[in-house]
Amino acid sequence: MAASAWSEKILQLLRRMNNFYSQGSRRSSCFRFEINGSQVGWIPPHVASLLQRHPQVFGPPRGGAVGLCPSLDSYQSRSEAVDAVLQDLRQEEAITCLQGWRDERYSVMPGFSHAPLMWMERAATSLFGVKRYGVHVNGYTVSGSGEVSMWLARRSRTKQTYPGLLDNMAAGGLAAGVGVRATLIKECEEEACVPAHLAAKARPASTVSYTYEDEEGVFPESQFVFDLELPVGFEPRVGDGEVQEFSLLPVQEVKELLATDDFKPNSALVVLDFLIRHSFIEPDAEPFYQDFLAGLHQTL
Repeated sequence: MAASAWSEKILQLLRRMNNFYSQGSRRSSCFRFEINGSQVGWIPPHVASLLQRHPQVFGPPRGGAVGLCPSLDSYQSRSEAVDAVLQDLRQEEAITCLQGWRDERYSVMPGFSHAPLMWMERAATSLFGVKRYGVHVNGYTVSGSGEVSMWLARRSRTKQTYPGLLDNMAAGGLAAGVGVRATLIKECEEEACVPAHLAAKARPASTVSYTYEDEEGVFPESQFVFDLELPVGFEPRVGDGEVQEFSLLPVQEVKELLATDDFKPNSALVVLDFLIRHSFIEPDAEPFYQDFLAGLHQTL
């Protein structure tokens, strides 16, 4: 692929993954989701209408915001009350995201440095535009001559989301009450059979943040990115069945794959970040260098 065509494809990917900021998005019509006066998400209008069926949990829209009833004044009471509403909404087939219920609890908080105000079922977070955090691991090797190759995972065809697409070697969402490094080690062990002592050598390198919307809601996400240099000859193995195979590819081949539809979109952003940080993409050779960096670090 010609360099200009590759660059344009990457720009399109970044725009798609940040379409909530684009002109014509639903952002202007969304309600702020607030708890104790702090914004913790974005609620699309059709979701706000559904929530009005539950006045004992959600107050009416006011001043562009929807909040919880003041009587829900603790982490547990908020979590349990909202979960009961979600269990009710789960019965409606029209709310497709809830058909993928996972029984995974995500923390709801204004920012990562804040104390969680409640937990919420992972499948419901897009209905409230709650920020989701995850961990992604770039597994790579360096040959004796200095050539860099990257381990990519091919997602299982039975995955609920993005089945069969290329992915980072290991990745996973940050569940409520579980730390970043603990999540990293867990995902490396479960998905790629990377032993804990080796996974622990992963180096925190970056975060990648973006916000997109689709028919299922709003997705503000931030991924903690780790680089893990693996010994030449080490091979990750399929573990918990979320991956069907692993491939070790030269970094230039991985770069080309980013501009195809064969890559899970947010994982492609994580690899793009790796390529920039390791100088496989440089400002003299890439006219959209600054656009790439801006698109990888969009925050509300």
